[in-house]
Amino acid sequence: MTSRLEFWQGNIASAEGALAAGCRFFGGYPITPSTEIAEHMAAKLPKRGGVFIQMEDELASIASVIGASWTGARAMTATSGPGFSLMMENIGYAAMTETPCVIVNVQRGGPSTGQPTMAAQGDMMQCRFGSHGDYAIIALCPASVQEMYDLTAKAFNLADKYRVPVFLMTDEVIGHMRERIIVPDAVEHTGRPAFVPGTLPFKPGANLVPGFPEFGKGYGTHVTGLTHDERGYPCATNPGLHASLVKRLVDKIELATQDLADFDVVNPDAEQVFIAYGAPVRTVQQVIHDHPDRKIGFLRVRTVWPFPAHALALFKNARRFIVPELNLGQIAREIERHTKVPVTSVPKLGGELHTPGELYAAWEAGA
Repeated sequence: MTSRLEFWQGNIASAEGALAAGCRFFGGYPITPSTEIAEHMAAKLPKRGGVFIQMEDELASIASVIGASWTGARAMTATSGPGFSLMMENIGYAAMTETPCVIVNVQRGGPSTGQPTMAAQGDMMQCRFGSHGDYAIIALCPASVQEMYDLTAKAFNLADKYRVPVFLMTDEVIGHMRERIIVPDAVEHTGRPAFVPGTLPFKPGANLVPGFPEFGKGYGTHVTGLTHDERGYPCATNPGLHASLVKRLVDKIELATQDLADFDVVNPDAEQVFIAYGAPVRTVQQVIHDHPDRKIGFLRVRTVWPFPAHALALFKNARRFIVPELNLGQIAREIERHTKVPVTSVPKLGGELHTPGELYAAWEAGA
């Protein structure tokens, strides 16, 4: 396999990663700081035989993505916090109907309109729990322009394999920065689980995931957000059926946590360990670079949901986990659920990254 070198903005890299992965439908609505993704897809998709539609709002955007996915297309949208909030009802519908799709959220400061041009990580719990009911999803967090490309492409494979919405939870810093990137000639393409004619459309197969019957292929498939049986028929008053269905929607993701896990471990014998995802990863890396004489542990997480709790045990000497986030400590609270090691949250609001000095001071306070 050959490759080429490019100098791209993060949002452009995400769009190019989607195109390389075979995305052929984009339904979206412009919103800062994600608009460059839509603009790039509008220019490029028609040349690849795909379809770009600017919808009237974000709720319609995710609805169009769900419809396109059921025709067999790899489909995506991109947005930021306010648009993400509008999408939540249909994200729940996609989880219930097991619709594979990719949603890029270039996070900015909130609540409400907040800081349209500044970075944040305030939507991390919303992507996991934002829609009503119990379900599970997958969320990836890039920390470089290269990863904007690579993880967007990976998101489509995961969406197809598990028949689930997959989120690329990036932020304004990564979305708007420009870096060198190595672009491969091709990316891995994993298809959806095959539907076997004559079987029931929502009967789980391998890994608790049903085969996917595309619209237009002659299969009689009923798709509903109501509690449904394996035929897809509504059966909303059966307590046992509802419990079984929802448990499967959760288990097909949560039981695959170790397979989905994507993280790096630095200095596993360290006593003080940073845990970071997204843009703060870069500041932690700078701290480690600036202090080679100090044993600074680092768990760098790419797949945040489902959270790879088993990775915490790799730091056997840890006596403190330090979690810098561009929010008030959302994933820090998740980490606290899985460990007896004290967790120090290092929150930052306002749209700017932590400085290396701020993070080193947090580490040194426990040295």
